[in-house]
Amino acid sequence: MANTFKSNLAANIVTTGNTVYTCPSATQTTLIGLTLSNKSSGTVTANVYVTRSAVDYSIISNAPILAGSSLVPIGGDQKVVLKPSDSVQVTSSVVGSADCILSALELS
Repeated sequence: MANTFKSNLAANIVTTGNTVYTCPSATQTTLIGLTLSNKSSGTVTANVYVTRSAVDYSIISNAPILAGSSLVPIGGDQKVVLKPSDSVQVTSSVVGSADCILSALELS
């Protein structure tokens, strides 16, 4: 089995599902970090969720991010394990106001 570190970047997050990562087939993935940064001049809210078999499971919901700051819903002691075909979705309350950086470890 091979371990592979991955880094996925998503700029200008919008208000509907932005898929920032999808777990490949025959792979188990551990999310080791996810950072959302607010690059706007006002507070925005963000949502992060995992979609499995067409069902959304919330990691954070309507979490405020102050102007010029960031939110780290996954990292440090918080890890999330994904199964094949699971996806990570991110939304922001204001179109183009946030960027996302996701770090993962894939085991295949």
